[in-house]
Amino acid sequence: MVKVMRSLVRGPLAPYVAGFAAELLGQGYTRSSAEQHVCFVAHLDRWLVTEGLRVHDLDVATVQRYLSERRASGYVLYLSAKAMRPLLGYLAPLKVLPAEPPPELDAVEGLLSRYRDYLLCERGLSPGTVEGYVHLARPFLVGRLRDGELDLAGLTAAEVVAFVLATCPGRPTGSAKLIVTSTRSLLDWLHLAGVVEGSLASAVPAVAGWKLSGLPQALTAPQLRSLLASCDRRRPTGRRDYAIVLLLARLGLRSGEVAGLGLDDVDWRAGQLHVVGKGNRGESLPLPADVGAAIAAYLRRGRPASAAGRSVFVRVHAPHRALTAGGVGNVVNAAGQRAGLGHVHAHQLRHSAATAMLRAGTPLVEVGQVLRHRSPVTTAIYAKVDQDALAVLARPWPTETNGGVS
Repeated sequence: MVKVMRSLVRGPLAPYVAGFAAELLGQGYTRSSAEQHVCFVAHLDRWLVTEGLRVHDLDVATVQRYLSERRASGYVLYLSAKAMRPLLGYLAPLKVLPAEPPPELDAVEGLLSRYRDYLLCERGLSPGTVEGYVHLARPFLVGRLRDGELDLAGLTAAEVVAFVLATCPGRPTGSAKLIVTSTRSLLDWLHLAGVVEGSLASAVPAVAGWKLSGLPQALTAPQLRSLLASCDRRRPTGRRDYAIVLLLARLGLRSGEVAGLGLDDVDWRAGQLHVVGKGNRGESLPLPADVGAAIAAYLRRGRPASAAGRSVFVRVHAPHRALTAGGVGNVVNAAGQRAGLGHVHAHQLRHSAATAMLRAGTPLVEVGQVLRHRSPVTTAIYAKVDQDALAVLARPWPTETNGGVS
């Protein structure tokens, strides 16, 4: 029997509970939160004793059965598989859990697994982009299932067109274009992999959409100041949020690029920032003094000492893992709500950085270099935001005079 944090554990989990509690505290959990987790483990331990089970019996089915019985007993906390993750994550490296058999992949998932490997290894796409392609390609393959087997040998251009016409209507233009792009990518790969004789990518119809048709949704200078002022730099969370918003607004980084920044990516002596962007391309950007000062303030008096890994920005709540791209977006949105601006997307700050540079007289080519655009056409949309410069190109509207139209 072991007593840890006011909980008694006397069953199969007794040898591990003290180390588990120390692990939680080391990851940055508060003592109160750690005590709740240990109390949960004590309840699991009693259930294992009642069922005559060992730690080695904690497979997926056993965990689900325990959680189901815990819910049925009237407990209101620690009821899902998420509650088990800290404990299972601690036990897994100790090799005391049962080895889970590899999942059996059906025909669709097996092919998608190969496609995923191709996008990751051969195309060099980021994991997030790859999962997006795989997710959008899945419905196409599911539609080709015949009695549990994939029927791709007889695939025709007409069937490809029919899939697009059935899937894209009613969707936003951007969403429809993503479906078209992923379908073309999949069809190209099916040909390269020898699954189909010829590539049918050219049969995928294009989505009607016009480049440069809209205006970038940038924040004004007063709005940006309000956004930054909403971050309370007296607190660790505010120092983190301020540095993130400033990085996005001053350097025009993407949310994924901010989330991916590592401690080794900041070259303090050279005043540079190494950024890994789309296609895993690494580039160096100058580090403005105010951005560097904001990052340094967070690292000195904000980033938890228990943070795991080498990521610059980490979660506020334990475990202090790296912040994700979605987490960066949440930081910006929360700042927008505090500033009274409503919902603000992280990408709006990238637009704001480009617009500010252009209005300060920066040539469009240099704006594209800072934003790391591959094509000048991508940067060209920002030409429309400088309305003062465009005004000189506008011809006066014809007016009617006594002698006719002038």
